[in-house]
Amino acid sequence: MEQKTYTISDLAKEYDVTPRTIRLYEELGIVAPARDGNRRIYSERDRVRLRLALRGKRLGLSLAEAKELIDLYDSNPDEKVQIQRLLERLQQRIDQLEQQRRDIDAALAEIGGVCQQARMTLAELERRH
Repeated sequence: MEQKTYTISDLAKEYDVTPRTIRLYEELGIVAPARDGNRRIYSERDRVRLRLALRGKRLGLSLAEAKELIDLYDSNPDEKVQIQRLLERLQQRIDQLEQQRRDIDAALAEIGGVCQQARMTLAELERRH
């Protein structure tokens, strides 16, 4: 039985990314298509690795982190190790986002205070005139 293959256009369309993005992922070793002349031929394995890398990116992982997790599964099919590493990375991302939220809340509070002070000053100036 022949294994299904994909072109770069197939994958770009399926995942709503540009062919350039897929070529970058190839350069980084996330996907490794076969070649037929200048044509890239992607396997189901490449398709899955691309999907996982894009998911990792959406979760805020770097491409290097996503590749590390994907490669870990390839080299060690012990899901426990992969899941533990994934949880570590995701917890780091949660911590980072929560810190960003605190920073944003502090900035909003400070901006709100400055706006309130500016409104009071403006109202005072208008009362004088």
